[in-house]
This record gives sequence, C-alpha cells and structure tokens, in this order.
Amino acid sequence: MAYCNKRIHKGKSLIEKVSDYTVVDIETTSLDSYCGEILEISAIKVKNHKVVDQFSELIKINEEVGYFTTRLTGITNDMILREGKELTLVLQSFKDFVRDDIIIGHNVNFDINFLYDSMKENLGIYLANDYIDTLRLSRKVLPQLKHHKLDDLIDYFDLKVRNKHRALNDCILTNQVYIELSKYLENTVLS
Repeated sequence: MAYCNKRIHKGKSLIEKVSDYTVVDIETTSLDSYCGEILEISAIKVKNHKVVDQFSELIKINEEVGYFTTRLTGITNDMILREGKELTLVLQSFKDFVRDDIIIGHNVNFDINFLYDSMKENLGIYLANDYIDTLRLSRKVLPQLKHHKLDDLIDYFDLKVRNKHRALNDCILTNQVYIELSKYLENTVLS
C-alpha cells in the first residue's frame, strides 16, 4: 500500500492570505519518499508579515550524494560528512521550530509527504499542519501563465534569481513569491 493512502493525519490544503506562517523546503536524494532520503531541511518563520527566524540543517544520509543532486543543489558528500546531523535530531528540531504554524511551500505536497513519512517512521509523530502551496495558488490567480515553476514566478515578479537550488534560499524566494501572490487574493474569489 502506498503512503499516500495512509497520510490520514496530514493537514488541509488552504488558499488564504495569512500573516503568520512557516515557509518550508527540503532537498532530497530522490523524488520518491520510499527510496530517497532527506538531505536538507530549511524553514523561515514569518510573524506579522516579517521574517523572524530561520532553520536550516544538512542531514547525514546512508548513501552517496549523486552527481545530479550535487549539480542541482551544490550539496556534496564532503558537506554531508562535515555538517550533516542525525535525521531524528533534525526532524525533532524542525517539528519544534514549525510547531502548529501553517506551512507554505512551492509544490509543498512533495516536501510535506517526505517529512510526514519520515517523521512517522523515525519519531512516531505526524506532520499535521495545514499548508498553502504557492504552485496551486499561482495556478488559481495567474492562469494566464504557461508555467508555474518557482523560477517562472521569480521571473514573473522580477525577484532576485537563485544561484543554487538550496532549501533555505528556496524558502526565502518562495516567501517573496507568496507575498506577491497573496496580493491577488484580495480581489479574487477562489473555489
């Protein structure tokens, strides 16, 4: 049975304008939570529309970081050996950081599903936070765009282009994209 059928404690997907939330992004060794591992977890906490804290940790993994992953993220095996922490410690610290905040991310179902499965397996707890997906939100409020990837939205809103596909940088950019997208929520009725 697939995990997707068993994520009964997963939070609800929202389309809302909120002022308090935590932006989350992860980097992984694979797109599949069954065989992939989490390499990096990052988050920024926003209160009253202002970034007030950040979280970013590399994680020790059981396999080598592949060429594709290193090329995409810049994360190397040497970085994991020097800076990586134990998965259970990082997951618990992340849960303590995010608490019950609404989570925001781009294509955030990917991140939440990986984190949900890993937290359930390693800590025996569920990631049950409600969440806002900027990918889903952009498709609703900007239907005229051909593509809704994070880089496309960064270009559309004329934001600072990212250098590497790293989790903390992606959190910062996703937050900027969310701020821009949320302006459309004031004048749009969404279903």
